[in-house]
Amino acid sequence: MLRLTMARTPAGSPNDPRGAARFNEERATYTVASAQPDLEAGVKAIRATVRTLKPVPGVYRMLDARGDVLYVGKARALKNRVANYTQVQGLTGRLQRMVSQCRSMEIVTTNSEAEALLLEAQLVKRFRPPFNVHLRDDKSFPFILLRAGHDFPRIMKHRGARKANGNYYGPFASAGSVNTTINALQKLFLLRSCTDSFFSRRDRPCLLYQIKRCSAPCVGRIDERDYAALVEQAMDFLAGKSGKVQQDLEMQMAKAAESLDFETAAILRDRLRAATFIQGSQAINAQGVGDADVFALAAKGGQVGVQAFFIWGGQNWGHRAFFPTHTKDVEEARVLSDVILQFYEEVPPPPIVLVDRELPEAELMALALGELAGRKVAISVPQRGDRRKLMEQAQRNAVEALERRLAESGTKARVLRDLAEFLELEGVPQRIEVYDNSHIQGAKAVGAMIVAGPEGLLKNQYRKFNIREAQTNDDFGMMREVMRRRFERALKDDPDRETSGDRAVWPDLVLIDGGKGQMSSVRDTLEELGIEDVPLIAIAKGPHHGREGREVFHFPDGREKTLPTNSPLLFYLQNLRDEVHRYAIGAHRAKRSRAISASPLDEIPGVGPARKRALLLHFGTASKVRAAALEDLQRAPGVSDAVARKIYDFYHAGG
Repeated sequence: MLRLTMARTPAGSPNDPRGAARFNEERATYTVASAQPDLEAGVKAIRATVRTLKPVPGVYRMLDARGDVLYVGKARALKNRVANYTQVQGLTGRLQRMVSQCRSMEIVTTNSEAEALLLEAQLVKRFRPPFNVHLRDDKSFPFILLRAGHDFPRIMKHRGARKANGNYYGPFASAGSVNTTINALQKLFLLRSCTDSFFSRRDRPCLLYQIKRCSAPCVGRIDERDYAALVEQAMDFLAGKSGKVQQDLEMQMAKAAESLDFETAAILRDRLRAATFIQGSQAINAQGVGDADVFALAAKGGQVGVQAFFIWGGQNWGHRAFFPTHTKDVEEARVLSDVILQFYEEVPPPPIVLVDRELPEAELMALALGELAGRKVAISVPQRGDRRKLMEQAQRNAVEALERRLAESGTKARVLRDLAEFLELEGVPQRIEVYDNSHIQGAKAVGAMIVAGPEGLLKNQYRKFNIREAQTNDDFGMMREVMRRRFERALKDDPDRETSGDRAVWPDLVLIDGGKGQMSSVRDTLEELGIEDVPLIAIAKGPHHGREGREVFHFPDGREKTLPTNSPLLFYLQNLRDEVHRYAIGAHRAKRSRAISASPLDEIPGVGPARKRALLLHFGTASKVRAAALEDLQRAPGVSDAVARKIYDFYHAGG
């Protein structure tokens, strides 16, 4: 039986925060009433979709019987592309499995094939379908931002959407490389890094001025014109004009020495050393390349690694290795294309993208990336000169990174096999959840869950739980609350435990940071929910709470085990425990910081940030607002009679 539902949505992609592409969407869903993989049923659902399609560009989504996305693809002519899936004899085994699970399709038409390519990358990152190549990278890339809109611009590290006004430089491979570079740039250009509020409150220089990393514009140690000259030098340096900056500094140092101004000469000498340090730390020679990103791919043992170099102004700002998943039976060039498109969902494309092989639809990719960047983007395979040397270095790094990954994977695989044997599991765990709580005498309590698998920590699946019900200082009650909320949600989302892989809801192993008490709390809570087959282990620290290797592992039946102090498995479990402890403490500190900055006025309905500021400016403190008479509240600026009555009633409801 075939059920047809049609729905139109307004123009404009809901998943594109930059608004770089606009889409005219027309969605159609066709569902076949069948729950088991069946090639004939899958073909029938696809044919039903094909009958409604036109040869126009767009994106298609294949959905399974649960409505989960199996695959996202784009097409120049949707009707022709989707119809290919009905010719099952010509499909690979991987695609036949995909078709056999397909029970419905969703179609989005676009204005051009380039827009379809961008939308495809967006949807793959959003839904993570099991039959698409995934760029598994949970971290946003950091940038250096020279913030504008102030007489004395600030230099700072920036992550996330680039909404602030100023000049962005990057991306950098890691936060560490950004911090190191900013420290060196502060020595070189003496630019401030403090917030505007901190800047405005200063009446004397801070420590950064004392250690010669800031020119102290906050207290007038440098005027606006001279500071602007430093900013201009910093912009030239970050744009690749480091030679010009060094020449200027050398000339200034020579003049200072001739004038016997040895203090100034020493300061300029230190700045020159900082410039030399930055250039010396760029081990990859990128002179003559300009602004470009470099991608090289290596494949071995059924796995793929992609090495990326980030070049800005002819200077290397770091490199990152990616290890995409779901690459089996996918051409290497196609894998590299998918990685690049998903990468630029988070990062603005540079003018030049260098790759180590010809990519399918390279011209279309360049056009799509150009739409994202708002200017022309070129994709090329370097053949000679500095670019070719740089590409060869990227290829060597890709091979070495993949070999390290395979070696680490082998070690992890052995550790996970040992884990399954030691904890008496039925098989090697694919999803390990680790839990801990953090609080200070019961206040601002937070529960934390981290997730690990064969490929390491899955940070995009970490979770925090604000403790709502447990009593103060009741660690066992807090753990019971976390477990109840976690597994009630699992029972709701996947009662039959059907999902697996990246979309798994149920853990193969639960580790609890604690001893017998925590174990009994978790065991009893799961039994109350009717869950008796999730493996549970509690990890109690040694007698001195150190890493001396005396951890005791508590089983649900009361048994205890230990591991040798030099066991790789013990080190692995200690690292998991330390990671959940770190995450729990971080969540608790963040909650505590928010509470410190909160105001009692936040709880009053109808009092937003503007009125709260007006009340505090008028009365001075929240306690004086509480003690104010109704007439006094009505006289406060920006407070109407109705709002004044709300505030008064809020504090005097029982009076």
